[in-house]
Amino acid sequence: MEHQRKDWNDIKSNDSWSIFKIMSEFVEAYDRMSKIGPCVSIFGSARTKEENQYYSLSIELGQKLATLGYGIITGGGPGIMEAANKGAQLGEGPSVGLNIDLPFEQNHNPYIDPDHNIEFNYFFVRKVIFVKYSQAFIILPGGFGTLDEFFEALTLIQTKKIAKRPVVLIGRSYWTGLMQWVEETMLRKESNISEEDLKLYTIVDTADEAISYIEDFFITHKLTPNF
Repeated sequence: MEHQRKDWNDIKSNDSWSIFKIMSEFVEAYDRMSKIGPCVSIFGSARTKEENQYYSLSIELGQKLATLGYGIITGGGPGIMEAANKGAQLGEGPSVGLNIDLPFEQNHNPYIDPDHNIEFNYFFVRKVIFVKYSQAFIILPGGFGTLDEFFEALTLIQTKKIAKRPVVLIGRSYWTGLMQWVEETMLRKESNISEEDLKLYTIVDTADEAISYIEDFFITHKLTPNF
């Protein structure tokens, strides 16, 4: 037990120093992102292959949004993220990667602008940057990480911790089952959300539908950082 207490005290000491590493990640990311301008975050699986329909759709999204003046933010990895960054470069817009080392995703994709590749050690710092500088959130099919990013955005909008922003799920066949459960179980059966919460997102199938939804939103809302 005494040995474990010593180890615990060493951990506490290291925790104090880690605060400075966390601060440095925030400072660097805030400084670099603040110079880019309005961006849209595109989330989706790192495992999506080039022959998948959603890979092509993500390229289309990135390119069309870039031509409208938006930068594209992704997690910097392969799959959907790579496709979105590729589209951003094709559309000659800022292509941003918020990169973090993961077991199956060791290197950033080649379509991120060299000066817009930002490395993170801490997931939570990275998530703050996604949220702060995104004018909209587009979610393509993905796994646990994609769900985490989707529900993080919804939670912050629902609780008014950030301004309302367009949240767009792409792929009705992929998302409808989950969102039916949200409506039927979370809302109707258990009353864990309100009817208004169902208006915080939309589900579409095409890049053009997603972009129209975002553009319509900003007819009546300003492009601003979220906090």
